[in-house]
Amino acid sequence: MQTEVIILAGALSGGFVTGLAGFGTGLTALGFWLHVVEPVVAAALVVICSVVGQLQSLFSLRRAVAWQRAWPFLAGGLAGVPLGVAALRVLDIETLKLLLGVLLVGYTGLMLGLRRLPSVPAWGGRLADGLVGAGGGALGGIAGLSGPLPTLWCGLRGWSADIQRGVYQPYNLGILCVVLGLYAGQGLLTGQVWELAALCLPATVLGSWLGTRLFRRMSDWQFRYLVLWLLLAAGLALTLSSL
Repeated sequence: MQTEVIILAGALSGGFVTGLAGFGTGLTALGFWLHVVEPVVAAALVVICSVVGQLQSLFSLRRAVAWQRAWPFLAGGLAGVPLGVAALRVLDIETLKLLLGVLLVGYTGLMLGLRRLPSVPAWGGRLADGLVGAGGGALGGIAGLSGPLPTLWCGLRGWSADIQRGVYQPYNLGILCVVLGLYAGQGLLTGQVWELAALCLPATVLGSWLGTRLFRRMSDWQFRYLVLWLLLAAGLALTLSSL
């Protein structure tokens, strides 16, 4: 019974954060799930619940989806995923996670200390967007970390909250679907995973619905600082888990 309660708490929390910020299922839910299931099972649950949470919250925000801005990220990300998977053979994942964690902590700490957040509205154009997407896709293939780079970049673009989510949520959904397919091909979506997913998904849907409702009440300023705090938490988690 205790295991089921922890699984449900992780699913509800992960869904809520995804509905609120457009990312963060893994960041939130893994803190619960890794206490009661094996890491490979937890990772598969994160991908399944992330896809469902992204679909639900993205449907609620469908009018904000900016395909003209999103496609360079998505094209780069889809190209980057297989590169990341191939790089698994030669890279030290823990070192990479540590470097990314330090980068996130340093960047978000600096941004949170500034009274006015800087932006680069047009620097690099679609080529820069595609390169950032490719970097996120590669990190997704290596360690399931596709979200941080595009999320940071969308914030630097100075876009509104709706536009940011209308860009990085379709991107994250595309990358997650590719990862889900790779997991299926590798036989990681076991019967245990689907049993736990059946338990998780109603809580994920409820949490995503609640988070999306709260997001609608936030200003762009509040949203940008929420994203920075979540990325700071992600950076700390990556750094501490790699030491």
